[in-house]
Amino acid sequence: MDIEEARTRFTVLREKETTVSDQELDAVWAALPTVRVEAVLGRWRGSEFDTGHPLNGKLARSGWYGKTFLAAHDAKPLIMRGADGELYSDTELGKGEASLWMVEFRGESTATMVYDGQPVFDHFKQVDEGTLMGIMNGKGFAEHGPFFYFVLDRV
Repeated sequence: MDIEEARTRFTVLREKETTVSDQELDAVWAALPTVRVEAVLGRWRGSEFDTGHPLNGKLARSGWYGKTFLAAHDAKPLIMRGADGELYSDTELGKGEASLWMVEFRGESTATMVYDGQPVFDHFKQVDEGTLMGIMNGKGFAEHGPFFYFVLDRV
């Protein structure tokens, strides 16, 4: 799959209202370009791919809005919308905040968010200038998944 096919397939999978297979998402991921830490700085609105992963739906029910990356060492992984409508960083749920690093995942070095208080990594690849595809993994995840797949749209 070339990059244009991957972008088109990403859009189709993102719009599906039924479960998406890990294999389809992995094929898209493999064709997308890696991204540098400095390219992901900013505020992002999050959503997820429904793959049947145990985390599917839990973040949305908790009020997850997205992620904010102010600097490499100032990443806020769980920006939530409170009952009052205000956005805040949920450091309790996230067990702290995070930082951004270039980390090798599946043989490629790409921008990765490393959580401060738990062994979790969010790896990112660039769909386009305003969209990232993410894969969450870490200690407790099997080497080949199942992983949690998500989307970040630049605000």
